[in-house]
Amino acid sequence: MTSLLSSPGLDLTSPNTRRNLSTPRLIEIALGRGEGQLAANGTLVVSTGERTGRSPTDKYLEDTPEIHDKIWWGKVNQPVSSEGFAVLEEIAAEYMAGVDQVYVFDGFVGADPKYRLASRTFTEQAWHALFVKTLFIEPQEGELDGFDPDWTIINCGKRKLTAEEAERAGVKPTGICVAQSLTRKRVLIFGTEYSGEMKKSLFYAMNFDMPEVGVFPMHCSSNVDAQDDSNVALFFGLSGTGKTTLSADPGRALIGDDEHGWSDHGVFNFEGGCYAKCIRLSEETEPQIWNAIRFGSVLENVDLDPETRVPDYDSAKYTENTRVTYPVEFIPGARIPSVGDHPKNVIFLTADAFGVLPPVSRLSREQAMYYFINGYTSKLAGTEAGVTEPVPNFSPCFGGPFLARPPKVYADMLAERIENHTADVWLVNTGWSGGPYGTGERFSLKYTRAMITSIMNGELAKASFETDEVFGLSIPTSIPGGLVPDEVLHPRNTWPDKAAYDEKAKDLARRFRANDEGFEMPDAVRAAGPIG
Repeated sequence: MTSLLSSPGLDLTSPNTRRNLSTPRLIEIALGRGEGQLAANGTLVVSTGERTGRSPTDKYLEDTPEIHDKIWWGKVNQPVSSEGFAVLEEIAAEYMAGVDQVYVFDGFVGADPKYRLASRTFTEQAWHALFVKTLFIEPQEGELDGFDPDWTIINCGKRKLTAEEAERAGVKPTGICVAQSLTRKRVLIFGTEYSGEMKKSLFYAMNFDMPEVGVFPMHCSSNVDAQDDSNVALFFGLSGTGKTTLSADPGRALIGDDEHGWSDHGVFNFEGGCYAKCIRLSEETEPQIWNAIRFGSVLENVDLDPETRVPDYDSAKYTENTRVTYPVEFIPGARIPSVGDHPKNVIFLTADAFGVLPPVSRLSREQAMYYFINGYTSKLAGTEAGVTEPVPNFSPCFGGPFLARPPKVYADMLAERIENHTADVWLVNTGWSGGPYGTGERFSLKYTRAMITSIMNGELAKASFETDEVFGLSIPTSIPGGLVPDEVLHPRNTWPDKAAYDEKAKDLARRFRANDEGFEMPDAVRAAGPIG
């Protein structure tokens, strides 16, 4: 097989290859090539074109004997043959050989040097190189000498596959394809300029590789009390449920906003930057993220005033999935290097579009496994192609699209760690209150922050709890501090039509039970699910 790394256009010694350029230089090139505009706040503003979210139905995994029996095959993991993957490699090599300028970023994934993976990314757009430079971990002085990547990404995002090429490769003829090989350690991207495909491909790689070395890979954010290194928290959840927002807390140091590992030593960030949704962002509600948007960060698909060049964060002109990328150190007091102790609190975030789950509840060990392996939430508008409004969805381990192995593998790792380190586990609903999507409203961020604070300072664990009749969840009777009205803690109280609430709650309970039939789990864990 021809090596991509020795192919014309992918040779690091080639005159048209630029490796690990500085942030100012990449921004200068991107502006000069018409890849984006500079906002009044100094941020590079770009468009990802037709695709403004991930394309999960166009994602493929090379099926080889080495990995076949370890993979959770199905909608998430669609197979492509080794012959088909080789066809895609040839197309990528030929295309990149003809690109007038190739940008290369060599860096790492994993803040703990014991477990980090080296990555090399080839892009044809300077702003894509800036994206991975921001999201992955930059090498220190001397680390580029003899750099040998574990993983390689070839981003041919502007090159769509023809129908004939798709047929030869054995993929759908959509023109878009994200193909990954766990054996060759390669990622090939065609037909989509959405930068999140690069980030999530290496998270997927970590999800496969880390369990082999005893590390639990997690789709979560993490922070630590600024005055107490032992007070670490994790926030699990899909995009838009609040991971980035709630972990950006002025009283706590940010470890990372999206992807982490939990080893025998504690937790560590996989990334070197943050990738936050910024639709309806305001300085008042999210000051740390607001202030992180400056020179060196990248805004995706944000509407920019043509005269003032001021971003309009309220506009969904291009997508609801507007995004900003910035280095983690742009958050004041962020923990560098991004590592922490074992967590004291583990929080599952769900955006319940049914509007029936309580805003906060404490989980037993069995409930923690049940709600983790089911991973109920709602896909929010724009995060995936074709999603235009919140859609109730079960996403195993609160990260189903990124799981290489069966969900039980990750659920078992979670159960072992929360038991060994006596972590409290909470379910927090950042979704709808007073009715379902279209009738009710998103739960108050002010109230959610107050509940999170009460969890972090240990006060909520001391509160009195009641058991929800439908879901069997332990709901606090009040939130210490008096900032949250008692009546909103039981969602039924917020619905004008109580009978409609009862029916909707039973509907969701039935969906849980239908979903859990598809998973292997101990009887005690299955019994910890909804009872109504």
